[in-house]
Amino acid sequence: MNGSRAGGDEVPTLLMLAEGDDVLIATSDLEPGPHRVSNGSSIDLVEPVRLGHKVAARRLAVGEQVVRYGVPIGSMTASAIAGTWVHTHNLASDYIVTFSHRGGSQ
Repeated sequence: MNGSRAGGDEVPTLLMLAEGDDVLIATSDLEPGPHRVSNGSSIDLVEPVRLGHKVAARRLAVGEQVVRYGVPIGSMTASAIAGTWVHTHNLASDYIVTFSHRGGSQ
């Protein structure tokens, strides 16, 4: 399990901000493998994830709305299994035109 020990317990490397969230937040740069979640569960990362980035907490389907901190933040543009990095390559904001952040135009 990845995470440092504090008093014999694994320190979570992924934060679930609100119960029922679809994504977890990386507390540092993380490598693939098993990681402890702040709710006491664990999840296997399938790829590296950078500090502050989102990770799928469960399988997410194309078109599915994604919830973080109890609030919808966007919709999946590609499916993702639990442990997958979630960012603009597979998540579109429902509020801001995502491709404009990547230098695109409308």
